[in-house]
Amino acid sequence: MALGLEGKKAIVAEVSEAASAALSVVVADSRGVTVDAMTELRKQARENGVQLRVVRNTLARRALAGTSYECLNESFVGPTLLAFSMEHPGAGARLLKEFAKKQEKFDVKALAYDGELIPAEQIDRLAALPTRDEALAKLLSVMKEASAGKLARVLAALRDKKQSEEAA
Repeated sequence: MALGLEGKKAIVAEVSEAASAALSVVVADSRGVTVDAMTELRKQARENGVQLRVVRNTLARRALAGTSYECLNESFVGPTLLAFSMEHPGAGARLLKEFAKKQEKFDVKALAYDGELIPAEQIDRLAALPTRDEALAKLLSVMKEASAGKLARVLAALRDKKQSEEAA
């Protein structure tokens, strides 16, 4: 069924709003993927704070015009699935990377983060970003190691001081 002008305007507005709130965007081609697999992908996307949209290429170009994701326009060829990461910049990339491992027909075309176009081959640049909890855990472990090292140095200095006092 053909979309009317009002329907197209609504889609452009929705996609534009999602793009303005997104931290990163991944473009993929889901041609040949089963409906069940796509349903599972959508479920996982909701759980990870990722919005998925299947959009016509011309509407996607219009929706992303004037945003930092306009650089993705060249990747809008064939069926287009847009994944907007809303909570963490690497969430969409991580989700689609894992999905592509299971679905050989699924193809990631390009990514964009902070106005920079990232080729699909470099998906790990975003997918490997630690989540907030992972980053905090790493920071705490570094701080713990640093404080433990400092404590060891203080104890060694106290030991040396006592030994020098006993020798004197």
